[in-house]
Amino acid sequence: MTPIVAGRRVTVMGLGLFGGGLGVARWLHAQGAHVRITDRRDATVLADALAALEPLRSCGRLEVECGQHTPDWFTQTDLLVANAAVPTPWSNPLLGSAREAGVPVTTEIRLSIEALHDRRTIGITGSAGKSTTSAMTLEALRASGRRAVIGGNYGGSLLGSADAGTADWLVLELSSAQLWWLSDEAADWSGQSRLGWKPTIGALTNLAPNHVDWHGSVQHYLMAKGGVAPASGSLVSWFASDDPDADRAAAAAVGTDRVWWRATPPIVAMDGLALSVPGTHMVQNARTALALLDRASAIDRLDTDRTAAIQAVNAFPGLPHRMQRVGSWKGIACFNDSKSTTPAATMRALEAFADLSRVHLIAGGYDKHIDLSGIAGLVPRLAGLYAVGQVQDQLATSGGMRCGTLDVAVHAALDRARPGDSILLSPACASLDQYPNFEHRGDHFVELVRTAAATGSR
Repeated sequence: MTPIVAGRRVTVMGLGLFGGGLGVARWLHAQGAHVRITDRRDATVLADALAALEPLRSCGRLEVECGQHTPDWFTQTDLLVANAAVPTPWSNPLLGSAREAGVPVTTEIRLSIEALHDRRTIGITGSAGKSTTSAMTLEALRASGRRAVIGGNYGGSLLGSADAGTADWLVLELSSAQLWWLSDEAADWSGQSRLGWKPTIGALTNLAPNHVDWHGSVQHYLMAKGGVAPASGSLVSWFASDDPDADRAAAAAVGTDRVWWRATPPIVAMDGLALSVPGTHMVQNARTALALLDRASAIDRLDTDRTAAIQAVNAFPGLPHRMQRVGSWKGIACFNDSKSTTPAATMRALEAFADLSRVHLIAGGYDKHIDLSGIAGLVPRLAGLYAVGQVQDQLATSGGMRCGTLDVAVHAALDRARPGDSILLSPACASLDQYPNFEHRGDHFVELVRTAAATGSR
């Protein structure tokens, strides 16, 4: 049940850069709440989001602080909306102080689910590929004749969305952190009632150890991902058949009694599929999207133009920072895959290239305490590996170049690359050691490449 917030004090922890904090703040204000927004980032970093809040300031009932968190805002309030990205929230001092003061703790994703509980949902998660799969699913649903909207980890907020309230289907990209906040464990910890939510249809793109820094253990990460499994058993999962070794390793990590991802891979008609974006992983994303369309059709019984759906998937240009072709310069193709923040995602990106000996890979970034030896071991097969960020020493163990920064790596790759080669930014790591997010990192890469092309420098 959506909490009653009219006339109540509500603190929003994190305005953020992706629209979730802004969306929940607007919704809370529209519901009549007295809203306090607190974010540790500087106002200059949050300038766009702060500007978007200006119309609310004239109405009153809104306070904003940047550059710090005032402890009293967490304890002297009626509701706290936590930032789902805060790692190990159960050990965070500010969230703990709210809990000890009897303040219920929720998140934007939980509020969205509560507000839209009567909508059919497709929940999509995975260690890699969930954003592209979600976007392809949205395009397929819309082209097939359905009203569909997208939300969750994809960006923005569905709170207050008129389109979401009348949609046939909600497509929710869900991170492991968001799934944890929707779980019984999170409800018991945060003082909320158990939500009991499951998506109408769930999808798992793949599964590999990730986000140990957030969860504290691989086991907890894998358990959280299990929140995407529908109560009905309508789970679209290729994982068990894709990689038996990884399946067995994950099973060993969580215990054989909790291997929730085992599902019979659906048979999907792929006639007419000819994607604009290269890579076998893109074909797998498209296969999952079409499988989800087939499951949705079986549930809602609406007329389905599947030919139009396949055409829409074929025309899908790819998302920024996900195998984005920046262009070619002197016969060298450059690709921005900054969104690949796990080794598994980077390996999938490399599968798009027929000859790895012509690929110059730029990788590295924030240390999430995950195994990078598989990426480091690719050095003999690559044209070059250019390591950056906190993990550069881990990546350069087998002969990769320690570059430190993206500027150095791009110029080194451009200097060594020859016509017919490709330069790929696919970091296998998060960006937080040097950039606010993967978008800033990808934008910097694009700027560096295009500047080099414009000036003729290598």
